[in-house]
Amino acid sequence: MFCNKPLGTNEVVETFPVGRRLAFDAARGRLWVVCRKCERWNLSPIEERWEAVETCEKLFRNTRVRVSSENIGLARHPEGLELVRIGQPQRPEFAAWRYGDQFGRRRRRYIAVAVGTGVVVGAVAVGGLVTGVVSGAVLGQVGNVWHMVDNRRTLVKLRTDAGDRIKLQRPDLLGTRIRADDGEPGFKIQVRRRKRKRWFEGEEAQRFAGAILPKMNTAGGKKETVRQAVSQIEDLGHPERFLLDVTGGHRWCDKHGTPGYVNKMPAPTKLALEMALHEEQERRALDGELWLLEQAWKDAEEIAAISDDLFLPEGAEEFVQEGRRQAGNQLGSGDRKMTELPGD
Repeated sequence: MFCNKPLGTNEVVETFPVGRRLAFDAARGRLWVVCRKCERWNLSPIEERWEAVETCEKLFRNTRVRVSSENIGLARHPEGLELVRIGQPQRPEFAAWRYGDQFGRRRRRYIAVAVGTGVVVGAVAVGGLVTGVVSGAVLGQVGNVWHMVDNRRTLVKLRTDAGDRIKLQRPDLLGTRIRADDGEPGFKIQVRRRKRKRWFEGEEAQRFAGAILPKMNTAGGKKETVRQAVSQIEDLGHPERFLLDVTGGHRWCDKHGTPGYVNKMPAPTKLALEMALHEEQERRALDGELWLLEQAWKDAEEIAAISDDLFLPEGAEEFVQEGRRQAGNQLGSGDRKMTELPGD
């Protein structure tokens, strides 16, 4: 639902062959496919999950558990499928576990890239020492070229409802602003491509924010940073209230005093913003499920009523209605007699 990257396949869950890591909550009937690239949890469609959740529960019980707590367990099937079983954890515990894995992996990847860059620059320095031409200016030029190439890479590709395509590079992300808005989903977002700035609202704002925030949080976070991010949401009691708080007020300003710049937020707040956006998207999806379930119940009830009527003799419905009317009249007459006093 959230990730556009290939999620992989498995040959273990026959009714749901998508994904190499599945997270499930049997009590609530939830099934997620966890992307092994970005670690996003993608909620599966409701009509595809029931048998799959039951299968995952059986597989988990028959698989050697690698990591387990009172509420969360992780098991690896011999075929390579990873199963994450969610019990009934407190929300802060679940959020810290869920996002800690995601942001921790990003952090390790970010550090690996930084180390790799240092190795390249170091190799240039060693080569310069051998040839006797190394200098601070040369190393500076190597670093400048590296940053120039990195800043020219397209990090985010957006497609507007009008069909326009917006490609954002690293410097463009620094112009991202997010502000409160009266309509759904409660905020709007400013996207800057070079010097051109555009505001987006509604579903576009939600979609674009979900694509931009992970790229602004590329460095991920340590366990303590993730814990602080979870606490910021918990202090306000709900992701929606956190979004209203973080997008309002005169904060996160640039040098001109213009508020709402995401890159001006502290690291825990930026991580919390991404968490809240993700959970709000999931909550809306679940709300949509409730609507679908209600419609399915109404359809089933209508079909059941028609089926029941097929077994009734002709005129049975009118007979029942007449019986109800007479019973109501007799009850009303009895009430009146009870209120009459002797001698009236």
